[in-house]
Amino acid sequence: MTRPMRFLIRVGAMASKEVMHIRRDPRTLYMALAMPVVMLLIFGFGVSFDMDRIPLVVLDGDRSVASRSLVRAVSAGHEFVIAADSDEATALRMIRRGQALAGLAIPAGYQRELAAGRDGEIQLIVDGADGVVANQILSKIDGLVRAESLRRIDLAAEPPLQVKVFTLFNPEARSALFMVPGLAVYLLAIAAVLLTALTVSGEWERGSMEQLFASPVGRLEIVLGKLLPYLGLGMLQLLLVVAVGAMIFDVPIRGSATLLFLAGFLFLIGMLGQGLFISVVARNQLVATQAGALSSLLPSLLLSGMLVPIENMPRILQVLSSVVPARYFVHAMRGIMLKGSGLSILWGDLVALAIFALAIIALATARFRRRLA
Repeated sequence: MTRPMRFLIRVGAMASKEVMHIRRDPRTLYMALAMPVVMLLIFGFGVSFDMDRIPLVVLDGDRSVASRSLVRAVSAGHEFVIAADSDEATALRMIRRGQALAGLAIPAGYQRELAAGRDGEIQLIVDGADGVVANQILSKIDGLVRAESLRRIDLAAEPPLQVKVFTLFNPEARSALFMVPGLAVYLLAIAAVLLTALTVSGEWERGSMEQLFASPVGRLEIVLGKLLPYLGLGMLQLLLVVAVGAMIFDVPIRGSATLLFLAGFLFLIGMLGQGLFISVVARNQLVATQAGALSSLLPSLLLSGMLVPIENMPRILQVLSSVVPARYFVHAMRGIMLKGSGLSILWGDLVALAIFALAIIALATARFRRRLA
């Protein structure tokens, strides 16, 4: 029997042993399959930047046909709901109490100014405690007021310059299309690291790892044999979260599914190897849980570009993000699912994921050697 064949047989024996451990421990299957789907549903519905039915208080000091037309234009869609029509003191009190998020003040003489051909001035009062909410309100009000202003322009007098805006990839500006691919990567990273970190550190605590090292099995064969079953579970995780994203949140897959799963394959090898490396260093489940959560949760959330564009980060954080594999998988997921990007665009992400996977597997193997010394 050739040496490569003996190597593959020993890796297969290690993998089959790990499969038996997984089958005897239903918590592992729950963590691998159920937890990412449940968390994706919770985060997907709970973390949304889409706003509608915003409570708006109106201060109509003109009480004219023009002012009522403006109020109807603002509240015609689902973006704003008129909470009250009151004076300034009442409006400020409602905004302070959170009963309204903004106030629209129309001064007396608004219709007269419009009839005279002059600009009609209105005032918008916004609760600025939450900057994201305030910016969305300003943007929505500005668009609605501009549309009402254009409606009043004489169509015969066409403006000299017109801008036609086409929004690519996400024309409805749904936050789910932006968030779900990033959330999927975030959840896969946490689950993959904790899977190998907890299971292998558990063997250290039970004393079975020392017995395993006494057997005629090489270090690399142990590493690969332990990773392969969890890699299969990880690919099933990826399939589940992509399917949930497509069916529940209507996230499209405009690019190659093969390229998507290739990127996921490389990403999962790196994350599983990271968990294995942590388990070798920590050697107990409590420390492995803490180290695994910190090393996967915070970088994958804050430095991957899932929530904040990497270009907007300070330079030092941009440099740190270059060693976070979730950064490259988030970019690849969004590129494939939303833009239909191909290998010519995403090859750099695949190379970065492959380098991280090889490096972390080498580190884990080297750490096994030091433990035996």
